[in-house]
Amino acid sequence: MVHDSIKIRGKAWKFGDNVDTDQILPGIYLNIVEPQELAKHCMEGIDKEFVRKMAKGDVVIGGTNFGCGSSREHAPISLKAVGVSAVIAASFARIFFRNCINIGLPVFESPEAAKAIEQGHEVEADMASGEVKDLTTGKAYKAAGFPPLVQGIIRAGGLVEYAKQQLKARQEG
Repeated sequence: MVHDSIKIRGKAWKFGDNVDTDQILPGIYLNIVEPQELAKHCMEGIDKEFVRKMAKGDVVIGGTNFGCGSSREHAPISLKAVGVSAVIAASFARIFFRNCINIGLPVFESPEAAKAIEQGHEVEADMASGEVKDLTTGKAYKAAGFPPLVQGIIRAGGLVEYAKQQLKARQEG
């Protein structure tokens, strides 16, 4: 199944290297299971005002090894629930990267974009081509695009919802 590419656009919130899952969502909140409650504490370990300052659709920019540390899903769930539309980083901890895809949060790996894009810049990322544009400067950077299957997972809101849709389609067809 081929879909039109999803383009993501938002204001950049820039963070450094080795941002770990405890900085994204401190471990004291691991007993919370509701995404909207987790969202209230997103990025609290780095910027206690992030949730108040950011807007739905904004984009997080990270350095190298973004999402390192614990492999729990709470951190990417908090990012998605607070309204972050994508994370662009120089590199990701592999389990964090996969957890993001599994919950339907697009992640783009581009060292050039992560280095060049500044706090507050307007950013656009294309899921099919992987192109990341800094609309403030007019410069474009390359990240890996997502194949149609992964775009479908993200469009569905995550792997579980995608699987439900696929099962329903098979039962109906």
